[in-house]
Amino acid sequence: MTLLGHVRTHGQPVHVTAAGHQLEGDLTVPPDARGIVVFAHGSGSSRFSPRNQYVASVLHEAPLATLLLDLLTPDEDAIDTRTGHLRFDTDMLAERLVAVMDWIERLPAMAALPLGLFGASTGAAAALLAAASRAETVRAVVSRGGRPDLAKLALDHVRAPTLLIVGGNDLDVLQLNQRAMAQLHTEVKLVVIPGASHLFEEPGALEEVAQLASDWFIKYLERT
Repeated sequence: MTLLGHVRTHGQPVHVTAAGHQLEGDLTVPPDARGIVVFAHGSGSSRFSPRNQYVASVLHEAPLATLLLDLLTPDEDAIDTRTGHLRFDTDMLAERLVAVMDWIERLPAMAALPLGLFGASTGAAAALLAAASRAETVRAVVSRGGRPDLAKLALDHVRAPTLLIVGGNDLDVLQLNQRAMAQLHTEVKLVVIPGASHLFEEPGALEEVAQLASDWFIKYLERT
């Protein structure tokens, strides 16, 4: 099925207070959800990104719940659009992501669901930093075209099985993922999608990303 033809399950708007900031997101919980995946966007993306929405729609079929969340407030996003620096403040993004996970654990319907993180670009670093900080909570991590290298020394403390997905034509990011992979002391796999660029815009590339992510989360979230 093509990206444009894929049916998306509509989420419920949510507001999460993290470190004194009101964050906006969309929470979708399919019937009989087997886990929940929180999306950490990066590099100018948002919960409205068609790429992230498509991946989420595939996870819904697993079925997995998803929370697509903007880790920047609207005012911060406007600043970041001009300066581009907040998206690289991975410590701040990770702090907010941890607060979001704590919020999920306080929801009676969500607390029992095993939790995974899906990070794209700089959001992947935030996801790995959060996974290192909450090793007992995060059960699996998937990075799409991510910058895991920005997590630096925290990579040593990640315990969640981690899948790194990189486009074969995204050579600089591929090298950074290979270096980060050597620092991870958990179960880790690097998948290179031949012919794909950083945004996986080529025919079939994003579909492959979504299926890889779904398989990874089902495998490791169900294990718990």
